[in-house]
Amino acid sequence: MSREPLAQLETELAGLLAAMDSKARRTLARQIAKQLQASQQQRIRDQLNPDGTAFAPRKPQMRAQKGRIRRQMFTKLRQAKWLKTEVSPDTAAVQFVAQVERIAAVHQYGLRDKVGGRSKAEASYPARELLGFSVADIDQVRAKLVDHIAGSR
Repeated sequence: MSREPLAQLETELAGLLAAMDSKARRTLARQIAKQLQASQQQRIRDQLNPDGTAFAPRKPQMRAQKGRIRRQMFTKLRQAKWLKTEVSPDTAAVQFVAQVERIAAVHQYGLRDKVGGRSKAEASYPARELLGFSVADIDQVRAKLVDHIAGSR
């Protein structure tokens, strides 16, 4: 997604955020980060990119047993153990922890990586945007900020 809607949101609300004290901004950032974490987890569970398109399907496996039920992609990556929030008075971030950051980046940007742990074979992975802002996310952030400011007065 382009940065234009985010930049527009930032310019709209910069004055309101500047008027808040740092404790209130941190509280608001924590609420927004938790809300974004939940929406990112739901989007990964639904296997959707931020623009609403479906993830590229897995490549067919040669040695997979016929009729075998496979689990969804990224079931462990979307857990709160690996998808963390980071908050300060000025920022709110949802990011993967260092141990899985490389795997997430390979899929986020569609890079080449080794297949399995010790294998020397490499594969090119299609881009599957695990993290990103959808239009609904931006609307939720705007609504949360307005609700917070309206409630504090």
